[in-house]
Amino acid sequence: MLDLLHQLASGELPSIAIVAAHPDDETIGAGAQLLRWSNVSFVHVTDGAPRDLLDANAAGFAKRSDYALARRKEFLAALQLAAKSDCKTVELGFIDRETPFHLVELTHALAKCLRRIQPELVLTHPYEGGHPDHDSTAFCVHAACQSLRTEQGHAPEIVEMTSYHCREGKFVSGEFLSSNQQEIVQLKLTSDQCAFKRRLFDCFATQRKVLSLFEIGHERFRIAPEYDFTETPHAGSLYYEGLGWDITGERWRKLAG
Repeated sequence: MLDLLHQLASGELPSIAIVAAHPDDETIGAGAQLLRWSNVSFVHVTDGAPRDLLDANAAGFAKRSDYALARRKEFLAALQLAAKSDCKTVELGFIDRETPFHLVELTHALAKCLRRIQPELVLTHPYEGGHPDHDSTAFCVHAACQSLRTEQGHAPEIVEMTSYHCREGKFVSGEFLSSNQQEIVQLKLTSDQCAFKRRLFDCFATQRKVLSLFEIGHERFRIAPEYDFTETPHAGSLYYEGLGWDITGERWRKLAG
Protein backbone atom coordinates (compact mmCIF):
# COMPACT_ATOMS: atom_id res chain seq x y z
CA MET A 1 0.00 0.00 0.00
CA LEU A 2 2.89 2.35 0.63
CA ASP A 3 3.83 1.93 -3.05
CA LEU A 4 0.40 3.30 -3.95
CA LEU A 5 0.98 6.26 -1.66
CA HIS A 6 4.26 7.10 -3.37
CA GLN A 7 2.67 6.65 -6.78
CA LEU A 8 0.04 9.14 -5.72
CA ALA A 9 2.75 11.59 -4.75
CA SER A 10 4.58 11.10 -8.05
CA GLY A 11 1.46 11.46 -10.17
CA GLU A 12 1.81 7.99 -11.71
CA LEU A 13 -1.30 6.39 -10.23
CA PRO A 14 -3.66 5.18 -12.98
CA SER A 15 -7.05 5.86 -11.34
CA ILE A 16 -8.08 8.05 -8.39
CA ALA A 17 -11.51 8.92 -7.01
CA ILE A 18 -11.50 11.92 -4.70
CA VAL A 19 -14.46 11.58 -2.35
CA ALA A 20 -14.96 14.90 -0.58
CA ALA A 21 -17.68 16.16 1.72
CA HIS A 22 -18.02 19.59 0.11
CA PRO A 23 -17.01 21.42 -3.07
CA ASP A 24 -13.57 22.90 -2.22
CA ASP A 25 -12.43 20.10 0.14
CA GLU A 26 -10.55 18.46 -2.74
CA THR A 27 -8.79 21.77 -3.41
CA ILE A 28 -7.84 22.23 0.24
CA GLY A 29 -6.41 18.73 0.52
CA ALA A 30 -4.88 18.12 -2.90
CA GLY A 31 -5.33 21.17 -5.11
CA ALA A 32 -1.69 21.49 -6.14
CA GLN A 33 -1.69 17.90 -7.42
CA LEU A 34 -4.66 18.25 -9.77
CA LEU A 35 -2.53 19.31 -12.73
CA ARG A 36 -0.38 16.19 -12.25
CA TRP A 37 -3.08 13.55 -11.85
CA SER A 38 -4.34 12.47 -15.26
CA ASN A 39 -7.03 9.92 -14.34
CA VAL A 40 -9.07 11.41 -11.52
CA SER A 41 -12.77 11.45 -10.71
CA PHE A 42 -14.54 13.65 -8.16
CA VAL A 43 -17.39 12.66 -5.86
CA HIS A 44 -19.01 15.28 -3.63
CA VAL A 45 -21.14 13.94 -0.82
CA THR A 46 -23.03 17.18 -0.07
CA ASP A 47 -24.01 20.20 -2.11
CA GLY A 48 -22.20 22.45 0.38
CA ALA A 49 -25.36 24.30 1.48
CA PRO A 50 -26.75 23.85 5.02
CA ARG A 51 -30.50 23.89 5.58
CA ASP A 52 -30.25 27.02 7.71
CA LEU A 53 -29.47 30.06 5.59
CA LEU A 54 -26.70 31.62 7.66
CA ASP A 55 -23.94 30.69 5.22
CA ALA A 56 -26.11 31.36 2.19
CA ASN A 57 -27.14 34.80 3.44
CA ALA A 58 -23.56 35.68 4.36
CA ALA A 59 -22.57 34.89 0.76
CA GLY A 60 -25.41 37.02 -0.61
CA PHE A 61 -28.00 34.32 -1.39
CA ALA A 62 -31.60 34.21 -0.20
CA LYS A 63 -32.19 30.57 -1.15
CA ARG A 64 -30.31 27.42 -0.17
CA SER A 65 -30.59 26.11 -3.72
CA ASP A 66 -28.95 29.22 -5.16
CA TYR A 67 -26.08 28.94 -2.70
CA ALA A 68 -25.61 25.25 -3.57
CA LEU A 69 -25.58 26.10 -7.28
CA ALA A 70 -22.99 28.83 -6.70
CA ARG A 71 -20.73 26.38 -4.89
CA ARG A 72 -21.09 23.88 -7.73
CA LYS A 73 -20.14 26.55 -10.28
CA GLU A 74 -17.11 27.50 -8.19
CA PHE A 75 -15.93 23.89 -8.22
CA LEU A 76 -16.42 23.65 -12.00
CA ALA A 77 -14.39 26.84 -12.44
CA ALA A 78 -11.59 25.28 -10.39
CA LEU A 79 -11.74 22.15 -12.56
CA GLN A 80 -11.43 24.28 -15.68
CA LEU A 81 -8.43 26.06 -14.22
CA ALA A 82 -6.87 22.67 -13.45
CA ALA A 83 -7.58 21.45 -17.01
CA LYS A 84 -9.93 18.81 -15.59
CA SER A 85 -13.22 19.93 -17.19
CA ASP A 86 -13.66 16.53 -18.86
CA CYS A 87 -13.25 14.54 -15.63
CA LYS A 88 -16.08 12.47 -14.22
CA THR A 89 -17.87 14.35 -11.44
CA VAL A 90 -20.61 12.96 -9.21
CA GLU A 91 -22.88 14.91 -6.86
CA LEU A 92 -24.60 12.75 -4.25
CA GLY A 93 -26.61 15.78 -3.15
CA PHE A 94 -26.88 15.33 0.61
CA ILE A 95 -27.57 18.49 2.59
CA ASP A 96 -24.57 20.04 4.31
CA ARG A 97 -24.30 18.96 8.00
CA GLU A 98 -27.05 16.34 7.67
CA THR A 99 -24.92 13.38 6.55
CA PRO A 100 -24.75 11.86 10.07
CA PHE A 101 -28.47 11.09 9.75
CA HIS A 102 -28.05 9.28 6.41
CA LEU A 103 -25.02 7.05 6.92
CA VAL A 104 -26.59 3.88 5.54
CA GLU A 105 -28.02 5.66 2.50
CA LEU A 106 -24.71 7.41 1.89
CA THR A 107 -22.75 4.17 2.19
CA HIS A 108 -24.93 2.49 -0.43
CA ALA A 109 -24.64 5.52 -2.72
CA LEU A 110 -20.85 5.53 -2.44
CA ALA A 111 -20.57 1.79 -3.00
CA LYS A 112 -22.67 2.13 -6.16
CA CYS A 113 -20.56 5.06 -7.31
CA LEU A 114 -17.22 3.31 -6.68
CA ARG A 115 -18.51 0.16 -8.36
CA ARG A 116 -19.17 2.22 -11.47
CA ILE A 117 -15.96 4.29 -11.45
CA GLN A 118 -13.66 1.38 -10.46
CA PRO A 119 -10.79 3.51 -9.10
CA GLU A 120 -7.61 1.92 -7.82
CA LEU A 121 -7.47 4.41 -4.97
CA VAL A 122 -9.96 6.56 -3.06
CA LEU A 123 -8.66 9.82 -1.59
CA THR A 124 -10.84 11.16 1.21
CA HIS A 125 -11.01 12.77 4.65
CA PRO A 126 -9.56 11.48 7.92
CA TYR A 127 -11.77 10.91 10.97
CA GLU A 128 -10.75 13.84 13.15
CA GLY A 129 -13.84 15.62 14.48
CA GLY A 130 -13.29 18.73 12.38
CA HIS A 131 -16.63 18.65 10.55
CA PRO A 132 -19.43 16.08 10.90
CA ASP A 133 -19.65 15.74 7.11
CA HIS A 134 -15.92 14.97 6.93
CA ASP A 135 -16.31 12.26 9.57
CA SER A 136 -19.42 10.87 7.85
CA THR A 137 -17.59 10.76 4.53
CA ALA A 138 -14.67 8.91 6.10
CA PHE A 139 -17.05 6.44 7.77
CA CYS A 140 -19.03 5.78 4.60
CA VAL A 141 -15.95 5.42 2.37
CA HIS A 142 -14.61 2.74 4.75
CA ALA A 143 -18.01 1.02 4.94
CA ALA A 144 -18.52 1.17 1.16
CA CYS A 145 -15.08 -0.28 0.46
CA GLN A 146 -15.68 -3.05 2.99
CA SER A 147 -18.98 -3.80 1.24
CA LEU A 148 -17.23 -3.97 -2.13
CA ARG A 149 -14.50 -6.17 -0.70
CA THR A 150 -17.11 -8.60 0.62
CA GLU A 151 -19.10 -8.50 -2.61
CA GLN A 152 -16.37 -8.74 -5.23
CA GLY A 153 -13.22 -9.73 -3.38
CA HIS A 154 -11.43 -6.41 -3.83
CA ALA A 155 -11.92 -2.70 -3.26
CA PRO A 156 -9.98 0.53 -3.78
CA GLU A 157 -7.27 1.36 -1.26
CA ILE A 158 -8.15 4.32 0.96
CA VAL A 159 -5.71 7.21 1.24
CA GLU A 160 -6.33 10.38 3.24
CA MET A 161 -5.68 14.04 2.59
CA THR A 162 -5.56 16.55 5.41
CA SER A 163 -8.60 18.52 6.53
CA TYR A 164 -8.75 20.26 9.90
CA HIS A 165 -9.32 19.49 13.56
CA CYS A 166 -9.01 20.87 17.08
CA ARG A 167 -5.75 20.53 19.00
CA GLU A 168 -5.54 21.93 22.52
CA GLY A 169 -8.53 24.12 21.76
CA LYS A 170 -7.07 25.57 18.56
CA PHE A 171 -7.94 25.15 14.89
CA VAL A 172 -5.28 23.11 13.07
CA SER A 173 -5.22 22.51 9.30
CA GLY A 174 -2.82 20.87 6.86
CA GLU A 175 -1.68 18.27 9.42
CA PHE A 176 -3.06 14.93 10.48
CA LEU A 177 -4.41 14.71 14.00
CA SER A 178 -2.10 11.83 14.88
CA SER A 179 0.13 9.65 12.78
CA ASN A 180 3.35 7.77 12.41
CA GLN A 181 5.50 10.21 10.45
CA GLN A 182 6.95 7.37 8.36
CA GLU A 183 3.47 6.70 6.96
CA ILE A 184 2.99 10.24 5.64
CA VAL A 185 4.04 11.53 2.25
CA GLN A 186 4.62 15.26 2.68
CA LEU A 187 4.87 17.29 -0.49
CA LYS A 188 6.43 20.72 -0.18
CA LEU A 189 4.86 22.87 -2.85
CA THR A 190 7.00 24.89 -5.21
CA SER A 191 6.35 28.60 -5.66
CA ASP A 192 4.51 27.81 -8.90
CA GLN A 193 2.37 25.19 -7.19
CA CYS A 194 1.55 27.59 -4.37
CA ALA A 195 0.53 30.24 -6.87
CA PHE A 196 -1.65 27.72 -8.71
CA LYS A 197 -3.34 26.62 -5.50
CA ARG A 198 -4.05 30.24 -4.58
CA ARG A 199 -5.72 30.66 -7.97
CA LEU A 200 -7.82 27.58 -7.24
CA PHE A 201 -8.79 29.05 -3.87
CA ASP A 202 -9.81 32.25 -5.65
CA CYS A 203 -12.37 30.26 -7.65
CA PHE A 204 -14.33 29.68 -4.44
CA ALA A 205 -15.50 33.23 -3.82
CA THR A 206 -18.23 32.18 -1.37
CA GLN A 207 -15.63 30.41 0.78
CA ARG A 208 -12.99 33.15 0.82
CA LYS A 209 -13.15 33.69 4.59
CA VAL A 210 -12.92 29.96 5.39
CA LEU A 211 -10.13 29.29 2.90
CA SER A 212 -8.04 32.08 4.39
CA LEU A 213 -7.51 29.78 7.40
CA PHE A 214 -5.60 27.18 5.38
CA GLU A 215 -1.88 27.23 4.71
CA ILE A 216 -0.77 26.46 1.18
CA GLY A 217 2.88 25.42 1.45
CA HIS A 218 2.44 21.66 1.91
CA GLU A 219 0.10 18.82 1.03
CA ARG A 220 0.19 15.61 3.05
CA PHE A 221 -1.20 12.14 2.34
CA ARG A 222 -1.27 8.85 4.22
CA ILE A 223 -2.76 5.38 4.02
CA ALA A 224 -6.02 5.46 5.99
CA PRO A 225 -5.71 3.81 9.40
CA GLU A 226 -8.26 1.36 10.75
CA TYR A 227 -10.75 3.42 12.74
CA ASP A 228 -13.17 2.57 15.49
CA PHE A 229 -15.82 5.10 14.59
CA THR A 230 -17.63 4.53 17.88
CA GLU A 231 -14.65 6.05 19.72
CA THR A 232 -13.93 9.77 19.85
CA PRO A 233 -11.10 10.84 17.50
CA HIS A 234 -9.44 12.76 20.34
CA ALA A 235 -9.96 13.77 23.95
CA GLY A 236 -11.81 16.97 24.73
CA SER A 237 -14.24 18.92 22.60
CA LEU A 238 -14.33 18.34 18.85
CA TYR A 239 -13.91 21.34 16.60
CA TYR A 240 -17.48 21.34 15.29
CA GLU A 241 -18.91 21.07 18.81
CA GLY A 242 -17.91 24.69 19.35
CA LEU A 243 -19.86 25.96 16.34
CA GLY A 244 -23.38 25.67 17.72
CA TRP A 245 -24.55 23.06 15.23
CA ASP A 246 -27.25 20.46 15.90
CA ILE A 247 -24.80 17.58 16.23
CA THR A 248 -22.30 16.52 18.86
CA GLY A 249 -19.55 13.97 18.73
CA GLU A 250 -21.46 11.71 21.09
CA ARG A 251 -24.55 11.82 18.89
CA TRP A 252 -22.47 11.25 15.74
CA ARG A 253 -20.80 8.19 17.28
CA LYS A 254 -24.15 6.72 18.32
CA LEU A 255 -25.41 7.13 14.74
CA ALA A 256 -22.22 5.52 13.40
CA GLY A 257 -22.62 2.65 15.86
